[in-house]
Amino acid sequence: MVVKTYSAKLIQRIKRTPSIESFRFLLEEKINFLPGQFLRLIFDENNPENKELNKFLSFSCSPGNNYVEVTKRLSTSLFSQRLSVIRLNDQLLIQAPFGNCVFKEGFKKTAFLIGGIGITPAISIIEYIINKKLDTDILLFYSNRTEEEIAFRQELDIWAESNSNLKLYYILTDYMPKDNSCSFGRINKELLLSKIKDPQEWVFFTFGPPKMVEAMNELCLEIGCLKENLRTESFAGY
Repeated sequence: MVVKTYSAKLIQRIKRTPSIESFRFLLEEKINFLPGQFLRLIFDENNPENKELNKFLSFSCSPGNNYVEVTKRLSTSLFSQRLSVIRLNDQLLIQAPFGNCVFKEGFKKTAFLIGGIGITPAISIIEYIINKKLDTDILLFYSNRTEEEIAFRQELDIWAESNSNLKLYYILTDYMPKDNSCSFGRINKELLLSKIKDPQEWVFFTFGPPKMVEAMNELCLEIGCLKENLRTESFAGY
């Protein structure tokens, strides 16, 4: 795929958690991207290589939608500050698509080991599978510090209710959950082996901070995942 520059208009902002927000854009020309890819949002048009104001963000929507969406945990960074004040109908530049950590329709068993904001490309992939009605088994192991920080929970729960092939496992690290649909602890070998009896048959996606991605990759190999079935993307510099 060829990377191109697009003009995008903000059409909606969605609060996902107290610290995470989604931004939806309408483009004059459709972006052809694959589920799992990412884009670069440009605030400094005069210097495209400005890493403080022009950052990579994953698509958090299916390629088939009539909009593109990105989702960000807003921080004190200059990029977050600029993103937090954009208004409806504001115009920005987007460069896309980037990335090779993508879903392919031949994957029949797909597991996600996700931490925090790493959920964004997983949402793109899961929504794509749901919308296309693909015969793909999906396991999502999603770790967050608190229940309030589980981004896209409403969408995920709705998809799981109507799709028996989607199984969700919410894991909290900071305290015992009030909700019995969440568990306390970390994504570990015991949890994975209790849910996956045939790890050699699954494709594993791991998205999140570099240290978590590295730990999850080692865990996948430890339970018997084939190395060629690992798909990883590290989120750094956010």
